[in-house]
Amino acid sequence: MQEASLVGLVRTILIILFIYFGLKLIFKWFGPLILKYFMRKMGEKAFKGFNPQDFSNPNSSHNNKKNIDKDPETKRKEKKPVGEYIDYEEID
Repeated sequence: MQEASLVGLVRTILIILFIYFGLKLIFKWFGPLILKYFMRKMGEKAFKGFNPQDFSNPNSSHNNKKNIDKDPETKRKEKKPVGEYIDYEEID
């Protein structure tokens, strides 16, 4: 049967503190490098779908014309009357 001892408890606490401060120090040193890497990858993904030819000469593109003469097909529905408004007063 195993018994809990004070030496084992102190050893466990020291190991936990060593791991905590070790990881904290590693992230302090290498955190900015990791963040730069992920930000660069996210930027590449964000601009991957854009075609640089679309931005070079906007007058040559045939997709620049927009149809603004189109009437909206959906019309607003009339609101049905819900009922009478009742103002309640608070009683002290």
